[in-house]
Amino acid sequence: MTDNVVPLFKEPTTNNTTPTPSPAPAAAEAVRPVRVWKRTARGLRTVVTHERTRTAARLVARHGMYVLGGTRITVKRTWDGRTGSRYERMIRAAEAAGNWEEAKEWEDRLTRFRAARHHRRMDLLKAPQDAARSALFGTGLTVGGLLALGIVLAIANKDVRDVVAPIAAVIEAIRWIVHVGAVVWGPAVTVGPWLALLALWGVGRQRQTAPQWALPAQQRDDAGAPITPSIVVTALRDLGIGPLRGAIKEMGDAGAGMLGPIRIAGCGVEVDVTLPSGVSTAEVQGRRRKLAENLARHEHEVFITLPTAARTVRLWIADSGALDEPIGPSPLTTDLTATANYKTGKAPWGQDLRGDAARMSLYQRMVLITGLSNQGKTAALRALALWLALDRTVEFRIADLKGVGDWGMFDGLATTLIQGPTDEHVIEATEMVEGLVAEMERRIQAPPGTVFPPLVGIVDEAQVAFMCPAVGDDKRPYGGSKATSRYFMAVRKIHNQGRAVDVVLWEGTQDPTDQNLPKLVREGAHTRVSLVLGTESQARMALGDKAVDGGAAPHLLRQGLDKGTVVVASDGITIPAGQASITVRTHYVDTDQATAVADRAKALRDGVTTAHTVARGPAVDPLADILTVLGDNPRVLTQDVLKRLAALNEDAYGGWSFLDLKRVLEGTGAEPYKSDGRMVIGRDRVARVLAGRPDTGSASAAE
Repeated sequence: MTDNVVPLFKEPTTNNTTPTPSPAPAAAEAVRPVRVWKRTARGLRTVVTHERTRTAARLVARHGMYVLGGTRITVKRTWDGRTGSRYERMIRAAEAAGNWEEAKEWEDRLTRFRAARHHRRMDLLKAPQDAARSALFGTGLTVGGLLALGIVLAIANKDVRDVVAPIAAVIEAIRWIVHVGAVVWGPAVTVGPWLALLALWGVGRQRQTAPQWALPAQQRDDAGAPITPSIVVTALRDLGIGPLRGAIKEMGDAGAGMLGPIRIAGCGVEVDVTLPSGVSTAEVQGRRRKLAENLARHEHEVFITLPTAARTVRLWIADSGALDEPIGPSPLTTDLTATANYKTGKAPWGQDLRGDAARMSLYQRMVLITGLSNQGKTAALRALALWLALDRTVEFRIADLKGVGDWGMFDGLATTLIQGPTDEHVIEATEMVEGLVAEMERRIQAPPGTVFPPLVGIVDEAQVAFMCPAVGDDKRPYGGSKATSRYFMAVRKIHNQGRAVDVVLWEGTQDPTDQNLPKLVREGAHTRVSLVLGTESQARMALGDKAVDGGAAPHLLRQGLDKGTVVVASDGITIPAGQASITVRTHYVDTDQATAVADRAKALRDGVTTAHTVARGPAVDPLADILTVLGDNPRVLTQDVLKRLAALNEDAYGGWSFLDLKRVLEGTGAEPYKSDGRMVIGRDRVARVLAGRPDTGSASAAE
């Protein structure tokens, strides 16, 4: 072992001496051979993990499982054919689906099958006697017939030996049959089992009884394959829900009875699935991703909703890649003669997943649309406003708290257009909404039967208003979600009473939370719309618990890829019976197209002057003026306070009602209260509120 080792050190030598190698234990130790068991283990691991080995293992497993699966199927078919198990499975399936008429029909079939089987078994008891009697009569008739034939031949041939010739011929034929059978029997016994095995293999291969990992790559890759009943049932079976898998195995039709007709629905198909007893719809909804993968689809290509039928889920399965294709242009841009009708019309907003036109009614409906940033919120909201602008009777007041020009085409169309993100713009937007409240209250107090033109207020990026820290001179904050917040309270008042007099408010907001979208505000909207969101909790804020529990899932949309796709919960749009929401792919109207539509809307009007700020009268301090008109009286009737305020400043207070007075005092601690059954205002309470302020203003502001 050491002959080939190079020495590390050499001793000095002379011309007549030969170098003597010195011992090198370290080098010898370095080339020590690898142990045999290690080499064997490495070799075995290489062989086992080699791709050829894995391919061979899959091949053996696949064809072996074909045989086992074919045997199981054949045995099951044979058992089903000879027993009533098939009928019993169908009865259980019908009972699980609640179809009692079908269960009764299958029970009647089972009764008839058992009666027929009983008759067959009773006939078998008499079969030996009947067989012996039949054999005896058959033999006698055959021999007699052959003898009669022989007699005829003997007479014809005039040879008495022909009498037994037919019998001899039959005996010879039997001998040849036995001879051929003896020759064939050996090979048949040898080949027969292999033919039976081949038949079982064919049954298993046809039914694909091998596991997925053992199938060839081309058979495993079924992405985009057409949806068939067997694919749907297999996908449900493999969801990992034990009762569902067991019920499918027990069904005589392999689970096909759960499925309704598979209908073409737009760029996909739709099918209703009646779940067996013990399986809840929530379990299936909670496994949307796995179901999509089982169907060879992406998660966003499968939608699960709940129709009216109990214990039923409705699956909409898109054609592979179809949802990534854009939809057609908006009718607003293609039909240059289109008009709108606020009361009876519906806005052409987009297409639902079935490919049908999605049209939205806006009549007396508060609208809330929310989603993550840069997902198409403003474009979707603006498309509704552009359609409604084609009704010349509608007045718009708009506050764009982003202020980058998305609503600039409404200049000359809206009576108010505020654009900007600062606190000053929020103050302007708040006063605009309070102006809507004042107009609403004026309309409410008008004589019954008075007809008013529609008034639509729009606040885009409303979260800026709710989060604004600005505080007014009356110490009331503009933002927030408390009763002292001016913006919040104005929105709530419009939500409560505005629709009755055709004063409605639309809001667009992003990334909703309880702080930037208070609960009372989002629940006050009649039409709730959501683009893609980050979490299920945000989806519940945007659409409500009922819609999300019913299958609405804006949090499962793809950020950046599903721009403009919205989930809508509203009675203003046609939603399939039993569903609480609908998914719509909205038409995109870009800024240039929006400008063109707005120009057409302007042409329908005589000319609108747009104010970019809210007009303010002379600076007044309502609390200070109320204290002034109270004088020295400890309390004054609210009607008298209104009269005194009007006398003090007709321009500022001439149109005030009790609601205006209540709004100013609400949340201050000086609210009107009852004294001797009549509403009054206490001087001490108002004075206490003003005492904490740096100055109390002056009644001379109106002069």
